[in-house]
Amino acid sequence: MSNDELSGLTIAVTAERRAAEFITLLERHGARVTHTPAIHVLPLVDDSELRSRTSAVIASPPDLLVVSTAVGFRGWLDAARAWGQEDALLAALRSVRIITRGPKAKGAVRGVGLREEWSPETESSEGVYEHLVAEGVDGLRVAVQLHGTITEWEPTIDLSVSLADAGAETTALSVYRWIRPHDQGPMRALVDHVIAGGTDAVTFTSAPAVSSLLCTAKDADLVAPLLDAFRGPVAPVCVGPVTAAPLTVLGVDTMQPGRSRLGSMAKYIIEELSKRR
Repeated sequence: MSNDELSGLTIAVTAERRAAEFITLLERHGARVTHTPAIHVLPLVDDSELRSRTSAVIASPPDLLVVSTAVGFRGWLDAARAWGQEDALLAALRSVRIITRGPKAKGAVRGVGLREEWSPETESSEGVYEHLVAEGVDGLRVAVQLHGTITEWEPTIDLSVSLADAGAETTALSVYRWIRPHDQGPMRALVDHVIAGGTDAVTFTSAPAVSSLLCTAKDADLVAPLLDAFRGPVAPVCVGPVTAAPLTVLGVDTMQPGRSRLGSMAKYIIEELSKRR
C-alpha cells in the first residue's frame, strides 16, 4: 500500500478523544485533515450526583446493571478511583447480574474482571430492552449506565425510563455527559464547508457528534442543505451503525467499516475514499 491514497482529499474529523493518532494516520496517507471537535465530554470526578449514586450502588447493589458504553463504564470506574471507591464498587458489582449493550461495552466489563450475563450482537438499546422485558423486570432493582445525552436526532430509548415503565425500580447513572462546544464558530464553519462541498468526507465516532453537527445546522436553518450535501458529494463516514443512526433515520446513507473500531475505520477510509476520488 502506498502512502498517497488520500492525496487531494480533504477529510473533516469531529472526534475529541483519540483524534491525534487518527489524524496522523490519515495525513500519512496524503489527506488534508481539518479537526473540529463536535462535542466535549464533561469530567465526572466533580459530579456530586454520580458520586452519591455510586455510594448507593456500593451500599446496596442492584439486582441488575446495564452497561451501555465502554467509555462511560471506564469513566465511572475512573471517577470511583478518584473518590477512593473503585475497589468497593467492583466488589459490589461482582454480585450483580450485568447486561452489556454490545461488544465494546462487553470488552470494558471483561477488562476489569467482571462477566456479563448477556449482550446483543449490535449496540442496540432496543435489543436490551426487548430482552429484559421478555425475561421480566417487574420489581427488579436495575442500575442503568446511560448511553449519554439523548437529543431529538438520536433514535434511541432511555432504558432507565423504559424499564421503569415496565415495572423495574431503576437508578440512572449519567456517566457520559457531553455538551456542544461553547464556541460554535468552528462548527458553523464546518457546516458551511460541507454544504459548499469544500470537504470530501466528514468522520464521526459517536452519535452525539452527529447530533451536535445537526444541532448547529438547525440553529442556522441549514439542516436540509447539510443533508443534501451528505446525500451527494460529501461522504459521511461513521464508525458503526449506532453512530450513523441520527443520519440513517433522516434518509442519509453513510459509509461504515465492517468492524466498529477506530483502526478499522481508518483502514476503511484509506481503501474506500480513494475510490471515490
